[in-house]
Amino acid sequence: MREALMAAASRRVARPAPLRQAVYDTLTELIVNGSLKPGQHLVEAELAEHLGVSRQPVREALQRLQTAGWVDLRPAQGAFVHSPTEEEAAQLLGVRSVLETYSAQLAARNAGPEDVERLWELEQEGVDALAAGDVERLVEANTALHAFVTSVADNAVLAELLAQVSQKVRWYYTPIAKPRGKEAWNEHTQLIKAIAKGDADRAAEVMRKHTERTTGFYRKQITAGAAGRD
Repeated sequence: MREALMAAASRRVARPAPLRQAVYDTLTELIVNGSLKPGQHLVEAELAEHLGVSRQPVREALQRLQTAGWVDLRPAQGAFVHSPTEEEAAQLLGVRSVLETYSAQLAARNAGPEDVERLWELEQEGVDALAAGDVERLVEANTALHAFVTSVADNAVLAELLAQVSQKVRWYYTPIAKPRGKEAWNEHTQLIKAIAKGDADRAAEVMRKHTERTTGFYRKQITAGAAGRD
């Protein structure tokens, strides 16, 4: 863990923010971006040192992270980054698929020329990131494209629901961003074409298949990882 935290040392929490929230947000982001990996032991003293805070806000953050499903607190063992099960992933990604499918459908009905132009810009950013092999940039581009589709959908309730699952979707997506990348960005191209034509049914179908393929890819990864540990 020390190496990952050393790399993240520049992210020492900002004092102007409420300290407890800042520590919680920082640790969440380190888990989401893979700096802290599933199953990794989290040592309070090390976390506190590298975040530049006392152990108390770290301890409180770990308790909140357990409640939110990011961390497991084990009696007499300590804190560990949660390792998602196949069922957990299937449930969350399944909900995401339903929400994103509806989002794509609404986006196709609402999108104007400037929205389509922005989608193509986001698509190019993802393609460039894939070519560069830059996982962090690739995940950011994927998140930005899906978020923009949601904004074009212009449904506040839908946006709120997607925001609730977005961090864990990003967490699940990060380890498969490169191996799934070429296929995923080809699917994004088909999605944008459907939105540009105002074809709501086609956009919904492309998004449904896209999210289902991502779910299937992730579940295969979990299964392969479990088999490798046996």
